[in-house]
Amino acid sequence: MYKDVEDKFRTWLFPHHNFTLMVLRTEFLVFATERVINGSLTGGFDLHLDKLNGNWTQHLTNIDYVIFSDGHWFLRPNYLYENGNLIGCVYCGEAGVQDLGPGYAIRRAFQAAFNYINKCVECSGIVVLLRTFSAGQFDQGAWNEGGFCNRTRPFTRDEVKIGDQDWEFRNIQIEEIERARKDGEKNGNMFEIVDVTRAMLMRPDGHPGAYWGNKWMKGYSDCIHWCLPGPIDTWNEFLQEILRRKLPIFH
Repeated sequence: MYKDVEDKFRTWLFPHHNFTLMVLRTEFLVFATERVINGSLTGGFDLHLDKLNGNWTQHLTNIDYVIFSDGHWFLRPNYLYENGNLIGCVYCGEAGVQDLGPGYAIRRAFQAAFNYINKCVECSGIVVLLRTFSAGQFDQGAWNEGGFCNRTRPFTRDEVKIGDQDWEFRNIQIEEIERARKDGEKNGNMFEIVDVTRAMLMRPDGHPGAYWGNKWMKGYSDCIHWCLPGPIDTWNEFLQEILRRKLPIFH
């Protein structure tokens, strides 16, 4: 096994099965740098929507199956650039800078990623799977504004709120992968959706929250969008079923 010093990139080799598993961390898919004010990191980023993060694109020629699992980092106060010029922001609240909203940034980032794959001459035949947006589900405020996740039972179908921001982001992702699918058919790429949004909206009880025991993040350890064990164990089952249905090799 390999991992880098920051534990953002991992590789597991299974030589007897001719199989390699990689985790490539990229918060935005596109190239981004954290903004610094008075020598301190701000938690907000400059996103270059027309320039991809090479930390993941450099591996594409060696990849047969890629799963995109991204979204929550776009909800920060970020500044958006194109051709090196500032075109707007997300939640910056700055006079003279248009707030384009996180949905715009999410769409542009996934567009750029999928376009790159479809235009990559050496990347033909890749199977691309997109895991849709999974809700944060904080009550009484945002994750860093006193919100908490302390529900103890799943929602019923009638309690799930369809049509809010989480659903908007999910729909944007689906629109972009459907667009990419049409172009991908020309060079043998396959684009499929692992749609977890509705299922995860029903599991507000699935957050470790205050029970996690993290002294640095007391009361707001949300992670239904990435933590194991928990409801997201079912994502592997969704993935297996999609591969079984769509790819003859898994029959």
